[in-house]
Amino acid sequence: MAQATQLNILEPSFPIQVEHDRKRRQFTVRLNGCHDKAVLLYEYVGKRTVDLQHTEVPDAYRGRGIAKHLAKAALDFVVEEDLKAHLTCWYIQKYVKENPLPQYLEHLQP
Repeated sequence: MAQATQLNILEPSFPIQVEHDRKRRQFTVRLNGCHDKAVLLYEYVGKRTVDLQHTEVPDAYRGRGIAKHLAKAALDFVVEEDLKAHLTCWYIQKYVKENPLPQYLEHLQP
């Protein structure tokens, strides 16, 4: 029964939960229990600047909106902590273009 619940994590009615590991500087979404995960990696490149470097979703889970949740969580973190963001990751660049919210745009490093 637990296995069926884990497989439903990507159903539209089931909320995708993003976890933030500040020590490892990553945002993750656990997929299918704890075996697979989607991840967004970042590094501090200055005292108040983070580089959002890489987003990766396993092939089997692509196209389901998981990366959007990771991008939103990372950008919300930048806004909440009043940081500047450098966008190395092409996916986050795309996300910001599709979601040009003022709070995101004003935290982007020129």
